[in-house]
Amino acid sequence: MNRDYVYKSQDIVNEVKKAVIGKDDVVTKVMLAVLARGHVLLEDIPGVGKTTLAVAFSKAMNLNYNRVQFTPDVMPSDVTGFSIYDKEKQEFVYKPGAAMCNLFLADEINRTSSKTQSALLEVMEEGSITVDGVTRQTPRPFVVIATENPIGSVGTQLLPESQLDRFAVCLTMGYPDAESELNILRDRKGHNPLDDIEPIADGEEIMAMQNEVDEVHVHDDIYRYITEIAAATRNHPDLRLGLSPRGTLAVAKMARANAYYLGREYVVPDDVRAVLKATAGHRVLLTSKAGVAGLTGGDILEKILGEIEPPSIQQPARPRRDR
Repeated sequence: MNRDYVYKSQDIVNEVKKAVIGKDDVVTKVMLAVLARGHVLLEDIPGVGKTTLAVAFSKAMNLNYNRVQFTPDVMPSDVTGFSIYDKEKQEFVYKPGAAMCNLFLADEINRTSSKTQSALLEVMEEGSITVDGVTRQTPRPFVVIATENPIGSVGTQLLPESQLDRFAVCLTMGYPDAESELNILRDRKGHNPLDDIEPIADGEEIMAMQNEVDEVHVHDDIYRYITEIAAATRNHPDLRLGLSPRGTLAVAKMARANAYYLGREYVVPDDVRAVLKATAGHRVLLTSKAGVAGLTGGDILEKILGEIEPPSIQQPARPRRDR
């Protein structure tokens, strides 16, 4: 494990915190998703800093960044690109869409049509785009950060479960506390904190970090722990849809990323517990009765964690660099 890369991942988080105040856990979870080669869904009301967070990460990681403000008239070709006939060359030429970048911000993704939403499925899963039968790879690394307003907002529609399952994590920023909001007011007096974000790493270094995360050791007992949690969601009386196999893979990847971020070369049960709700909460569906009772997917997952005995793999973590 390259300790400098571990420190850089922590430095990226600290850099983003300059612009996103009082949301340390959300910022860290986004960084873990990037390390795990995952995509991020930010579900919250307008104006709490979702777009600011995405832009701050693009600056701190020095990545090529595109943004689409999704509306009902946005077409799939706006995302994937299209072919146009070039009279001089006498052939069709591909014009790249907005997703041909390192970090793609899909702003208010649930305001556009299902057809346009589905255009993201291939690019999120495979990191490639197919137009007119020709498949092209997106730049590496590739991350989608999508935002959506809560259902019930004007002009929104549910994302299908198949697309929700493509997001490694679903996070909610929420309102800032009083002290954080006071700091936001101070910081934005004639100044945009995004202008202070300095590039900490580049695309090559991010990919090197991702490769190191892949090498973090996961004991079979940890894998068994994750599968027991998944099985419990599939048989829980308050859930009508449990964690999919893609979901269990995402939990394992995020647990590796959490261990790496904390400077460990192996996963412990606390890594699984730390990422479970963010990784699995949007993948499970409540029964009508549970929904009426005011329960959430996170509540059910928390209960399951309390019922399943974690394996006894609690080696001491290596100390982090003094900051």
